Amino acid sequence: MKLAPSLMTSLFLTATISFALPVTLILLLLGFSFLLGFVPSLLVLGNGINNAILEFLLVFGNGKPLLGMLTIGLTSTVAGILFDIFNFYRYQSLRDS
Repeated sequence: MKLAPSLMTSLFLTATISFALPVTLILLLLGFSFLLGFVPSLLVLGNGINNAILEFLLVFGNGKPLLGMLTIGLTSTVAGILFDIFNFYRYQSLRDS
């Protein structure tokens, strides 16, 4: 019965990191492309990258970039949780052998 708290802690940390990592990466890419717009010779490149990222998010968010970013984050969270559960199960079955 002592395994349940450690599993819940592991699942919570995995879910948090799995959600935060892709969202942070997307925000960093958007911020970097926004900052490129302040350099006169890189204005077109910065706007192009920014538009490409926003169009990518529009696909996953049914026309709303924020919803697309949340969809990617939640999908990554589910994948991370499933991987953590598999890892926990595998560790338990190897330990019992």
